Amino acid sequence: MAQMSIQVKKRENMLLDVGVGIKDFVRNNMGILIGLFVLCIIISVINPNFLTSNNLLNVLRQTSTNLYLALAMTMIIILGGIDLSVGSIMAVVGVVTTSLIAFLGAPVLVAVAAGLLVGVLIGAVNGYVAATTIIPPFIITLATMNIARGAAYVLTDGKPVRVMSDSFNFIGSGYIGGILPTPVLYLIILLIVCYFIMNKTKLGRHMYAVGGNAEAAKFSGINIKKVKFFAYAFSGLMAAIAGIVLASRMFSGQPTAGNAAELDAIAAVVLGGTSMTGGYGRIGGTVIGALIIGVLSNGLNLMGVSSFWQFIVKGIVILVAVYADVIKRRKG
Repeated sequence: MAQMSIQVKKRENMLLDVGVGIKDFVRNNMGILIGLFVLCIIISVINPNFLTSNNLLNVLRQTSTNLYLALAMTMIIILGGIDLSVGSIMAVVGVVTTSLIAFLGAPVLVAVAAGLLVGVLIGAVNGYVAATTIIPPFIITLATMNIARGAAYVLTDGKPVRVMSDSFNFIGSGYIGGILPTPVLYLIILLIVCYFIMNKTKLGRHMYAVGGNAEAAKFSGINIKKVKFFAYAFSGLMAAIAGIVLASRMFSGQPTAGNAAELDAIAAVVLGGTSMTGGYGRIGGTVIGALIIGVLSNGLNLMGVSSFWQFIVKGIVILVAVYADVIKRRKG
């Protein structure tokens, strides 16, 4: 009886924690949540097809690859850095993975493992150089962005590597239980992992400390090199996952894949309220920021707006969001 009472008490506490968590999430992201809500209303009034379940699922599926990148980018920007190489890592990982299957006949699992390893290695190089030299992360990742993109072109001679494999195609285009798209399933898992790292581990707290004041973090005993190395290696891993999912969805490894993907990831982070100077930001805000970009892109497509104008509209939205954030911080 006593044990049952303890279990009931634990469930009540758990529900209470979830309730407090949701309340905090809404309070911390009220501004962009309203923005997302208003955007959805405007688009649905202009084009009722927006609110169909198929279209909303499509928005979520298309937003998922950007979110893989944006979640890791949130960690790096909180740390006070930047990673411009993620789009190119997507390309080279997609090319390596599909080449192993198409040209060497490697099993899908082996090819995927090799692709993930390539992504982690490039991220680890970024992290090692950022942690052990005075070269700014902007320059380091700009260099690896070009190296990875160039490698993708060299490996393929500029041509796509096509793969006709049901098991590989399932990675990016499959459904779990006939309802849940596989990219969305990965997103849910990765979201939980990133939230746990940033909110429940010492490593997450150290990222905030290093981004807020690196000198103070150093004197308090935080291993800054280790924190930086992990963040960039993790970013490489997330970019590799995005690259494999995209290659699977396209039935091919494209050397042009992920072109400018780093900009969408950074935009999602900025829209989500993470400070570009480091030390402040939240995973939940990034999710909403990425959804705003995804909904905006989908809405503009439904309205038949050309991709050229979409760049301009996205740029204006980001500018307004950053300006609103600056005003809010000054008032705070």
